[in-house]
Formats: sequence, structure tokens, C-alpha cells
Amino acid sequence: MTTESASSIPIDLDQVLDHAIRAAKLAGNILVDRFGGLEPGEIQKKGATDFVTEVDTEAENAIIEYIRGHYPGHSIFAEESGTDAAQSDFQWLIDPLDGTKNYIHGLPNYAVSIGFSYGSEIVTSVIYIPPRDELFTAIKGKGAYLNDKPIHVSTASDFSSCMIVTGFPHARKECLDVYLDCFKSLFLQVSAIRRPGAAAVDLAYLACGRHDGFWEFKLNPWDIAAGVLLIKEAGGVISDPFGGGNYFETGDLVAGNPEIHKRIVETIGPISEGRLGWVTV
Repeated sequence: MTTESASSIPIDLDQVLDHAIRAAKLAGNILVDRFGGLEPGEIQKKGATDFVTEVDTEAENAIIEYIRGHYPGHSIFAEESGTDAAQSDFQWLIDPLDGTKNYIHGLPNYAVSIGFSYGSEIVTSVIYIPPRDELFTAIKGKGAYLNDKPIHVSTASDFSSCMIVTGFPHARKECLDVYLDCFKSLFLQVSAIRRPGAAAVDLAYLACGRHDGFWEFKLNPWDIAAGVLLIKEAGGVISDPFGGGNYFETGDLVAGNPEIHKRIVETIGPISEGRLGWVTV
């Protein structure tokens, strides 16, 4: 992973952020306009538990068209259309509708997530939550913001009083047993566990201190790209379940303020060892 400072990256990241915001809001307007009005024929299955709607595709196309108009040489990695053929050190990681199942069922907990990477490092991020008109933004080294106001992860240190958030491994049911073992152990230690159903929203809310920790298995890069930078810039810690840096490769992620992150890793690391389909190094 690259460790260059933002000032050494050969592109204007403030301008990139401005374009990412505009693209996210274009998509957000589409999502709001169509919310609650989907017909059965507009919803398709991508897998046994994975759905896509015409709104996902329309919102993603709007983002890609906007980005292509301003950065035609950049690579794009989007949930519905995959990775394009462009060869570039710059890549946009796009989830046009994180929380599709919530959206389908009329639950107003969903987001547009856009991360921008240089090399293998996320350096700019936007998470836009249309139902609340909340815009989370970050540039590497410049802090994290909610509607232009600085944000920070929670200062909770008492594990027994904290609230943590998770997501169920619906798409990877072979992970259910290890997930439930982790859930049980954490459940007995903390004040509350929530499962809102949109990882991008969960990570954004962690960055602004609305909850104290997060863990989930088998997420996709577009689910977490923007949220990872937000949390880092808000003073939080991100890792895989063993405290390492393999979360993008594996999709197994733990996040939180430094103390709560440490306690989650100490709890689920030993439970997860050898059970997630990859070997720690």
C-alpha cells in the first residue's frame, strides 16, 4: 500500500472531492425520486440473496457518466458494472446504492458511496445518505467531515457500555457459524449490537461517533472504500479481525475508536482464526 502524503499525489484532491460530491448527489436525487415506487419487474436477483434494481443501475450510470466526463482516463470499479479496462493509477470505487434490500422494502437507510484511490490507497471519499441529506467527506490527511463540519469517532472506552454495529453474512452462509460465535461473545460483553443493513452508513456513523465499533465478514471493496478513509481521518482504527491490514483483500473488517477496536479484535480474532477461508500472515 502506498504511503505518500496527499500533497505528493499528482492530482488536485480538492477538485476530485468536489466532483465526487456532485456525482454522489446526482445519484442521490435519483434514489430519492424513485424511493417507495419500485415495481416487482424492476427488481432482479444477482444471486440467492443478492438483489439489483433498475434504480441501482440508473444511479451507477449517472455517477460513471459524470466521472467519465471529467476524468476519462481513470479506472472505475463499480458494484453493478464491475471493473473497466482502463489502466490508471487512479481508480473510483462506486456503490450507487448501498442498502439495496432496505431500499426495496421502503426502509430509509441507504447511501451512495464513492471512494477514490491512488495506487492501492484510498485518498478521497464521499458517503451521501439521501434520506437525511447527510454528506460525509474526507481527503487523506485533512480530516473527516459531515456537512462540512469536522467529525471524530466516539471517545467511549468502557466496552460494557458501548454500542457496536454489524452485518450478517447473507451472501456467504459458510461463515454463519463463526459469525454467530463472534456475535455471542460480543453480545455478552457490550451494551448493544445493531444491524441497520447498509455498511457504508454504518461506517459513516462510526466516523461521527454515533456508535463505537463495527465488524462484518465478506464485504466488497465498494462497500468499504469510502468508509475506511472516513474512519481513519476521524481518528478511528481499521483492520481485519486479527489486527492486520487484509480487510480489502478478504472483506473481513473491524473498525472502531482505538480502545473499542482493540477489544473487538481481542474478542473475535481467536474465535475466527482458521475459520474465514484465509490464513493470517
